[in-house]
Amino acid sequence: MNKADLIAKIARETQTTKTAAEKMVNSFMATVKESIKRNETVRLASFGTYSIGYRSARNGRNPKTGEKISIPAKKTVKFKASANFSDYIK
Repeated sequence: MNKADLIAKIARETQTTKTAAEKMVNSFMATVKESIKRNETVRLASFGTYSIGYRSARNGRNPKTGEKISIPAKKTVKFKASANFSDYIK
């Protein structure tokens, strides 16, 4: 499912227009992104938790040349599915 499919499904299920559903989806995504950027955790009951993760700097290899390279530290987004969600997909 892609974003357009999700918008269409939400529009059908809520009996609203695709434009209104798109605004809802965009608002949700923007809110999660803004919260994560402020280093806040977003917990959605029965769904999961979005949070910030950290990858430390490390050494790696360029797969093409075999040359050693330094990979810098970076932040990453983590998602952990809730127990309800995990049980649902079993």
